[in-house]
Amino acid sequence: MQVSVYDTYVTRTDGATMHFDILVPSSLTCPDAIHQYGRQYLTSKGQANQPLTTKECEFCHIEQATPEVESSIARQGYYIIEMQGC
Repeated sequence: MQVSVYDTYVTRTDGATMHFDILVPSSLTCPDAIHQYGRQYLTSKGQANQPLTTKECEFCHIEQATPEVESSIARQGYYIIEMQGC
C-alpha cells in the first residue's frame, strides 16, 4: 500500500512544538479528512483545541507502508509517527 505522509507541526498549550507525521492512503487527498485525523490524535494527547490547518500540516511525500502502518490504517484510517514533543 502506498501512503501519503503529511509533515505536521502544532504548538502545544504550553508553547512547545509537537512534530508528527500523519500517514494516510495515497488515494486520500481531502485536506479536511486528513486534518480531522490530526485533530483526533491531538485530542488523544490533551491538545484538542490547538489549530491544525494547511499551515501546520503539509504534504511531504509518498512511501510504501509497513505492515504496522497498513494495520493501523485498516483499523482507524490513519497512522501517526511521533517525531518530537508528542
